[in-house]
Amino acid sequence: MKTVNIIGAGLSGLSAAITLARSGVRCNLISAQPSERSQSVLAEGGINAALDTMGENDTVQEHFNDTMKGGCFLESESAVRNLTDHAPDIVTVLFQLGVPFRSENGRILLRNFGGQKKKRTAFAKSSTGKMIMTALIDEVRKYEAAGLVCRYPHHELADITIAGGRLQQIIVRDTFRNEFLSFTGSTIVCTGGMNGFFEGMTTGTTQNTGNAAALLFHAGVEFANLEFIQYHPTTVGISNKRMLISEAARGEGGRLYIMRNDQKWYFMEEKYPELKNLMPRDVVSREMFFVSRMPECSGEVYLDMTGLSGEVWEHKLSDLRKEIIAYMHTDPAEEPVPVSPGIHFFMGGIRVSDRHETNINGLFAAGECACKYHGANRLGGNSMLGAVYGGKAAAAAAMEQPSECEIRETAFRESISSPRIRSILRETLLGGLGIVRNAEELQTAIDELTGLCSQEISELDRMRINLGLAALQSAYARKESRGSHYRSDYPDKADAFRKLTVVKYENGAIQLRFVAADSEETI
Repeated sequence: MKTVNIIGAGLSGLSAAITLARSGVRCNLISAQPSERSQSVLAEGGINAALDTMGENDTVQEHFNDTMKGGCFLESESAVRNLTDHAPDIVTVLFQLGVPFRSENGRILLRNFGGQKKKRTAFAKSSTGKMIMTALIDEVRKYEAAGLVCRYPHHELADITIAGGRLQQIIVRDTFRNEFLSFTGSTIVCTGGMNGFFEGMTTGTTQNTGNAAALLFHAGVEFANLEFIQYHPTTVGISNKRMLISEAARGEGGRLYIMRNDQKWYFMEEKYPELKNLMPRDVVSREMFFVSRMPECSGEVYLDMTGLSGEVWEHKLSDLRKEIIAYMHTDPAEEPVPVSPGIHFFMGGIRVSDRHETNINGLFAAGECACKYHGANRLGGNSMLGAVYGGKAAAAAAMEQPSECEIRETAFRESISSPRIRSILRETLLGGLGIVRNAEELQTAIDELTGLCSQEISELDRMRINLGLAALQSAYARKESRGSHYRSDYPDKADAFRKLTVVKYENGAIQLRFVAADSEETI
């Protein structure tokens, strides 16, 4: 029986599993954590689709336009059109599966989200990711019972073998027993973003180490656009991570301000009178960076939600309010909340085609681990859409390559990452890949990591450092400012750089090249 391996059981992994099962194709669903603890559960604000249920004459064309513009035209038009064209059907099917989107007489209600002029974001209070995951988990269980989905929870990727440009096998470790299994056959990677490279500074799960990405890069899998890291403007620090205050808060009327000459200055409303506090996230985070350093401004930036109505708090943001009260001991309905940018999403990742194929035959990728749809900056509400659609697209491509899967126990000596090296890597990357960057800081970070690589370190640490170096070198090579990549020494956008930054580890060195966003180059 044809079988496909899926590494990761979040939104993209479950979407791929359901797509395969509905076509009668079996899958092995391999994940370090159960689906209930995946990063997708943490997604809050909503999922975009031009359903036009709010009487604003929204269209898929406008969704396409906003996505391309928000990403600074650094994604292929065909890929984004596939995404936005399928969005209404995806959200409708999720609603039919039982996702409790806020609705009225069967009509899905939509909210405003950043970078978009129309109400386009379907939501379930501010726990949309958890609600979608619950529905997909239930759907997958039906196929588990039918024998079409075989779960391997608490298993993590330990190694990958590639020969002649073709995937040969993956090796995974049972983290409970410390035993290893090898799997042959087509494989879809759905392992999420590189949160583990920035411990304590991301809104993502603390369980996502980034080791899978490092292993794949070392094995010769191409990555793209690693310099594009989204800082979400409204986060707060909690134990070992950042807590997200959803963009939904600003979509419902929350306002950002800082004290200027002892007066509240609602700087986004003054600087961007059209979209105001709902400008794309890179713009808002950058403005927060700049105003907090102005001599006439003092203190922190605050998110003022005290003007939101009781109806909004009760029916749209009740869970967000509870989180803020629990973690900050502040009621956002009564007091403004101090916020600062935190790393939220990685637009870059494994380079894939429109069909989610990698440069390795038999290997596919979807979700945040893949570089697709979001260009230089992701619009709020497009991440869950990209994950669900990407999982479907990857599964459709993978099932065209019939393969039998052989599973066997294997001996393997796993390399271990050092906490000291992880800490140095984190600090070095944060020093070079902040909200505002320049050549001097980037070169300093590159030199530090190059020196670190010359020390006696584990193989896994060396792999992680090389992927970090690839991100820094990508940022250094992109001599312009575009989306989430802002260079103070090159503050303008340059048409010559409307290209993907493609990196590959080959013959012991990082190879970097630029490829046009709409290139016909074969992946």
